[in-house]
Amino acid sequence: MSSRSKSVLKTKQTARIVIIGAGVSGIAAATRLLEQGFKNVKLLEAENRIGGRINTVSFGDSVIDKGAQWCHGENGNVVYQRVRDLNLLDRTDDALKDPIYVRSNKEILPGEIANVLGAAAEAALPTGPDESNGSLGDHLTDNYWKGLARAPPVDQTIAKEMLETLKRSRCSFTASDHLFEVSRRAHLEIANCDGEFLLNWRDKGYRSFLKLLMNANANEPEDLGILNGHIQLSKRLSEINWAGAEELLLRCWDGEVLTADHVICTVSLGVLKEQHEKLFVPALPAAKVRAIKGLKLGTINKLFVEYSGQPLPKAYSGFNFLWLEEDLLELRGTERFWLEGVSGFHRVLHQPRLLQGWIIGEHARYMETLTEKEVVDGLQWLFHKFLPFDMPQPLHFVRSQWSSNPNFRGSISSRTNYTDELRTGPWDLETPLLDADGMPLVQFAGEASSKTHFSSVHGATETGWREADRLNDYYSRRNAA
Repeated sequence: MSSRSKSVLKTKQTARIVIIGAGVSGIAAATRLLEQGFKNVKLLEAENRIGGRINTVSFGDSVIDKGAQWCHGENGNVVYQRVRDLNLLDRTDDALKDPIYVRSNKEILPGEIANVLGAAAEAALPTGPDESNGSLGDHLTDNYWKGLARAPPVDQTIAKEMLETLKRSRCSFTASDHLFEVSRRAHLEIANCDGEFLLNWRDKGYRSFLKLLMNANANEPEDLGILNGHIQLSKRLSEINWAGAEELLLRCWDGEVLTADHVICTVSLGVLKEQHEKLFVPALPAAKVRAIKGLKLGTINKLFVEYSGQPLPKAYSGFNFLWLEEDLLELRGTERFWLEGVSGFHRVLHQPRLLQGWIIGEHARYMETLTEKEVVDGLQWLFHKFLPFDMPQPLHFVRSQWSSNPNFRGSISSRTNYTDELRTGPWDLETPLLDADGMPLVQFAGEASSKTHFSSVHGATETGWREADRLNDYYSRRNAA
């Protein structure tokens, strides 16, 4: 029997769909498929929890998000549109968006100077198609200095320190090691959602959105709503064999072999980079491999520190670090070199006793290899180096470690100059593997496969719905023929 004649026998009620990964894209795909009338939907999750890079955990007085934390924007944001009337989101206090900048000699940068430099950096970002080639770092650097030449005079040494700090902060949007690898074209093509950019999830965390997708009881941690009975945890795949005409074979690390008619793969780009050559049989098409190699999954990690009370003076919502050149050169020659990647710390909304810090790139990956004590000792040294007041010893500390986790191998995706040189992008990652008759065999979802909303939860959600709709459209067209 040909794959075409076999597929005629399949319906929404009998088609076997296996989704690899129970992150937000996998959950979005599964819930949409069940809503569309598909009955045989199974999610395989390598971790012992659902959520993927949404990871809300108990800490301090309530919860923190070790992964996705904010809902970025309102208009055109499917996450916001789903929850806007449910009183789940809170607008971030403007004070948290206006941190203090402190130099490594404990000097506080005057607010008016920080505003001039910050405005120059914001105005230096590319805005038009004539600015689409090259790196974001080159563009930002060149236009920052051009803009300052037209602004009120500012000490050039401080302006340079500020530029380096702002570039580190900008890297947190793409988890890049540095901005000189980030595609300027991609910066222009990502579709920003207008409205408040830092909408927070109060004291419930981003898992609130997962609960909503699953129609689950928000007060019952183990309730999976409509996905109860559809998810297998700690189920890691070793092979997806899509060569057969009759069905796909899925081999798990525990030895179990599963069969399916359709597979939706939502594993992270980092896992695809590391495992695609062994994971897929036969090998993926050249265009798909080019996309996997060309796109980047970078690392950004979080550092949460708990105190007996808020350690910052009332005037401080947070602080960013400005390194004097001589201090930075000295740091690079020590075992604490990784602290260069820490951009700053800020208060945590709905957690009055916490501070949250950010660390990017190669320094974030190195930080993951250290013990918690080594990280805390390093942070205490950093605070003492910069802050004009004493910081108490923290009660507790927790961090994210996305790069060293074999089920992620990074935080969020970005397009680099190398991506553009290969003339590839999310569109090639998205393209499904079809049989000779055009039936989807293996589909791909996840934030890295979003053309316009990559590196975001709303982008990941959209791709899960996209792939569910692709299968629904296929069966609807076939049944109508």
